[in-house]
Amino acid sequence: MKYLEIKLVITPSDPWKEIFTSMMADAGCDSFMDGEGEDDLLCYIPKKDYDESAIKEIVEDHGFSDVKVAWSVQEMPDKDWNAEWEANYTPVMIADRCYVRAPFHPACQDAEYEIIIEPKMSFGTAKHATTYQMAEYVLETDVKGKALLDMGAGTGVLAILAHMRGANPVTAIDIDEWAYRNGLENVEHNHCPEVKVLLGDASILGDEKYDIILANINRNILLNDIPTYVGCLNEHGLLFMSGFYDGKDLEAIKECCEKNGMQYVSHKVKDQWVAAKFCKA
Repeated sequence: MKYLEIKLVITPSDPWKEIFTSMMADAGCDSFMDGEGEDDLLCYIPKKDYDESAIKEIVEDHGFSDVKVAWSVQEMPDKDWNAEWEANYTPVMIADRCYVRAPFHPACQDAEYEIIIEPKMSFGTAKHATTYQMAEYVLETDVKGKALLDMGAGTGVLAILAHMRGANPVTAIDIDEWAYRNGLENVEHNHCPEVKVLLGDASILGDEKYDIILANINRNILLNDIPTYVGCLNEHGLLFMSGFYDGKDLEAIKECCEKNGMQYVSHKVKDQWVAAKFCKA
């Protein structure tokens, strides 16, 4: 498969590399590496998926006043890009309790929970601030015996962690076929076949009811789907969401939740990304 390398020079790099990594992922980039310079971010996208106008909107019309971004594009020679991505994947320890690693990393004997994720470029390896904070919420919440739904599941890491902590039944849904297949693989890696992995979006939700819903997607999709999530929640059910920024994004999410019968409980902020908790009134 032919790939393009999009090089971003992001000044300052912290915390903006994380933010632009997520935005470039939304535009179709499926792997990322640091470049030679401290401010360099290398983003890789299949040539067939490249949309110059979408990239320009991100790097030239992003609307952030505190960062400058220069960019360039070049076609890359054919190579095993998944192997390249794996070589740059490192394990993650969450809240000193949950260790997320690839199959080729050694086990961690001290971790309360250990999750094996096959790094196939699906979103949700716990490196990103949104996944990390959502995992913290799962660790802090009594999920035992609770019916749980993970929307925008990516690798399935949150659904797997919830299952390990006793949630039952657990359903993981993602709209991306690559992520769906990766989720099936990771469920098998972690010996939790009870976790149901589905391909689709909120439109496939039927009459099922859940005690807890996790939704780590993005602001616009969350705003659109919050009424559906609320309709699927049992009384006093919990809704955890991430994939948006502190400030106006959080306020918009709060307002939408309140209009749909949800009460704000708390939120976390990491690298300007927010994870928030709501309870069904």
